[in-house]
Amino acid sequence: MELSLAGKVALVTGSSRGIGRAIAELLAAEGCAIFLTGRDEAALAATEKAIAARGVRVTSSIAELREPTAPAALIDAAQRAFGRLDILVNNAGATKRGDFLKLSDEDWADGFALKFFAHTRLARAAWPLLKETAGSILAIGGNGAARPTADFTIGSSVNAAVAAFHKALSDIGKRDGIQVNTIHPGHVDTDRMRRQMQVRIEKSGRDMAAEIEAYRRELNVPRIGLPDDVASLAAFILSPRGRWLHGATIILDGGEIDML
Repeated sequence: MELSLAGKVALVTGSSRGIGRAIAELLAAEGCAIFLTGRDEAALAATEKAIAARGVRVTSSIAELREPTAPAALIDAAQRAFGRLDILVNNAGATKRGDFLKLSDEDWADGFALKFFAHTRLARAAWPLLKETAGSILAIGGNGAARPTADFTIGSSVNAAVAAFHKALSDIGKRDGIQVNTIHPGHVDTDRMRRQMQVRIEKSGRDMAAEIEAYRRELNVPRIGLPDDVASLAAFILSPRGRWLHGATIILDGGEIDML
């Protein structure tokens, strides 16, 4: 399917690995110029090299998006690099799991700083550029927003806030011609998930493949998701073919959760 994304400029946060990298690589394959950002310099460089090999324009910047001034500086850098911005993918952010009674105020503040406040600041800074191009914002949250659990109080709360913010923002987008949506991925086979599996492996004695299969059965899904699953949906939403989708929160988790 031709997605008609060639020539557009996309900024993807958290794009050095996992879902963010998959989205950046697929948008590049569709002809987008890509601005990458993350905190791991080596991983970011590897992603930039892989995308450059596709023959599209790409640049990257190390950014600590918890810092209040970093999002605006990042948007400014993207404008200087490419002269425009068509797509903002708010993907960066991870939150700490654990016993609610042992999680500190600092843990909560850290979770919201990266995966909520960074998103709001990026959207505010990018809005004038996206208004000029009738662009799009896509947030990557997590299905913990729809199924809060005791060991994921921070993440469930942050992801719910991410979806609520972007839903509210979509009303302003109607006025200004900017598309805004959210994807809540379920369990996706990333480095982060495999680190979580390692804790289980230490208890079960199974190897990684067997542990992932056991987890799949627990979740009652046909398979664990892949970063490319999220990237494929993201690329469609961000393309002209997906433009009528607006103000939506889509759960992409293989049927793990029935509804939001």
